[in-house]
Amino acid sequence: MTDQPRLPTLGRYLWSWVVGALLVVWTTLLIVAWYTGHHEADEITDGQLEAVARLWLSVEPDKTLSIPEPIASNRARAYVQDVAVLHWVDGQLFTDTHNLAGSLGWSNPPARGFSNRVQTTGNGEVRWRVYAAPGQGEHAADHVAVLMDMDHRVDLGRDMALKLARPALLVLPLVALLLWWALRRGLSPLVRLSRDVAALDGLGGQRLDTAHRFHEFSSTVRAINTLVDSLQAQARREREFASDVAHELRTPLAAMSLQASAAQHDPSPERLAQLEASALRAGHILSQLLELARAQRDGTGRAAWKDVALGEIASGLIASHAQEGFERGQELSLEQPDASVNLHTQPLLLELALRNLIENALRHTPAGTQVLVEVWQTAQAVGVSVSDDGQRADAPVSKPAQASSGLGLGLRLVQRIAEQLGATLQRDSGEAPMTTRFTLRWERPQP
Repeated sequence: MTDQPRLPTLGRYLWSWVVGALLVVWTTLLIVAWYTGHHEADEITDGQLEAVARLWLSVEPDKTLSIPEPIASNRARAYVQDVAVLHWVDGQLFTDTHNLAGSLGWSNPPARGFSNRVQTTGNGEVRWRVYAAPGQGEHAADHVAVLMDMDHRVDLGRDMALKLARPALLVLPLVALLLWWALRRGLSPLVRLSRDVAALDGLGGQRLDTAHRFHEFSSTVRAINTLVDSLQAQARREREFASDVAHELRTPLAAMSLQASAAQHDPSPERLAQLEASALRAGHILSQLLELARAQRDGTGRAAWKDVALGEIASGLIASHAQEGFERGQELSLEQPDASVNLHTQPLLLELALRNLIENALRHTPAGTQVLVEVWQTAQAVGVSVSDDGQRADAPVSKPAQASSGLGLGLRLVQRIAEQLGATLQRDSGEAPMTTRFTLRWERPQP
């Protein structure tokens, strides 16, 4: 026997989705932190450039051509940004703190506002962020340009992004652990319910306890209990059916044993005829069982359900039993409406049930009996009835047919087939002059 593939657990499935969601959150957080950090760094540094320019224009600085200390490449504090200042007075360069005018090609002051400039040096290119502004009032002849190394600006943005993301990155693993614990706790009632279902003996009369803490489980428990009740009812019907079969077979088999023993001492034609009759009865019972098994085997699956005309099936069965009725001195007839009565069902099982009803009427009524097969339909239901005027003494009125009515195994077969086809088997006295009627009735779905 091949090993069954191990199915994934619901907990792992949910956990995979939780981990996936956390990864999406982590990724989104990093992207937002990276964008926010660099955006804030840009605004902070641009504000610093503008503030230095305004401060420079508001004072009277000494003429300074250069400052020996260059802009620091390794900053001790990320938020301390070194800047370079170029100051023009009446179009003449007055101050150049870091000797940048020549390498930037500035003989005249740059245009007002923010811009980016690239300086070519022996170590490569240096990118600068520039803010230029003219003076006003008594400093109208002044013009100031303030510069900041763009690499420092990027470093500042990276530092701010990491500071924004680091707390969340530390908290998210804790969130993942809490979610894993919450999933285990949340699924524990479902695990307990699964264990209860696995330990349930459906055929032993057990049912699930309906007292649960959660409303969502109530419908599941009710559905399982309904299924268990259905299985128990089906098992009960199977046991009853097996008992009926054993009872039906025990009588002819016991008679065959006695008659065979008697025929050994007195093999008269009468005893042999009785032995043959008992054998035929047992054979008829076995034939019915085989027909039911074959019809159920061939009728499994929805593909075996078809749209059939009840009148065609009934007329075919009457034709096949006409000779038997003639030999018994009984009259077979069919009544059906002009319009075809159609039904979506399993033709094999329907034919077996209707044949048993017809044979039941022929074999349990005396000669001269009328047997009427009627196909009918109303706004509420469709069906087929088999009636006779045989004056059966055991015929109750207006009640569902029962196999205990003394009509043999055939009626039990019809009852089982009716359940499988979604029909109801009913028995009543019928309409005069009929005295007994069996009906297979299908209710129409109501709007």
